[in-house]
Amino acid sequence: MKTIFTKEFNSFFASPIAYLVMGVFLLINSLFLWVFQDDFNILNAGFADIRSFFYLALWVFLFLIPAITMKSFADELNHGTIEILKTRPISDWQIVLGKFWASLLLVVVALLPTLSYVFTVYLLGNPIGNIDLGSTFGSYMGLLLLAASYTAIGLFTSTLSSNQITAFLLGIFITFLLFYGFDAISNSFDQQLAIQKIGINEHYKSISRGVIDSRDLMYFVSVTVFFLFMTKNRLENE
Repeated sequence: MKTIFTKEFNSFFASPIAYLVMGVFLLINSLFLWVFQDDFNILNAGFADIRSFFYLALWVFLFLIPAITMKSFADELNHGTIEILKTRPISDWQIVLGKFWASLLLVVVALLPTLSYVFTVYLLGNPIGNIDLGSTFGSYMGLLLLAASYTAIGLFTSTLSSNQITAFLLGIFITFLLFYGFDAISNSFDQQLAIQKIGINEHYKSISRGVIDSRDLMYFVSVTVFFLFMTKNRLENE
């Protein structure tokens, strides 16, 4: 797995993908949080809080993570190297997990500079340090769990087509469906909360408030494991 992980992670930085992903992620968040005069602007909020960042990030991830994962298996299928990969003395699980951790680590690297937002708001607080750090880092945990789920979904969709654009669009579709689709569907039924809890949004809202509930943790772990398992099954059938 280490070989696959290293090869995959280095391939991101050998091409413009890593720099583009990090650049776009930081640019979009920085513009909305510090420059544009809108509801997301931290300086206009009147209090030391970066909840708007966590709301923005989940929508940016909806497009950015499928862009990271779209080539993971689609490129292998397109060039016929998937057969060579499978003949190596490594299991399908090692291949899947190696690509998963490499993609997720790139997301973590993109998130690291955003800690400067926390430091800036910490200094801007009145008095200095007037920010709920526990809630903030709980929200970061929620964002990482969300990123893990999106990454697993993106890997799965990259096994469905040898075309990277198709894999990218399928990734966006499934992540959007899981994130917002069940909220929309629930409006047509009486048991709204039960249906909403199937979707990602309800669990992300809970954990992004800094409330670490074991049910939310299990939900994200289950979604991630499920799509990794689906990816592994697809790889077996190639």
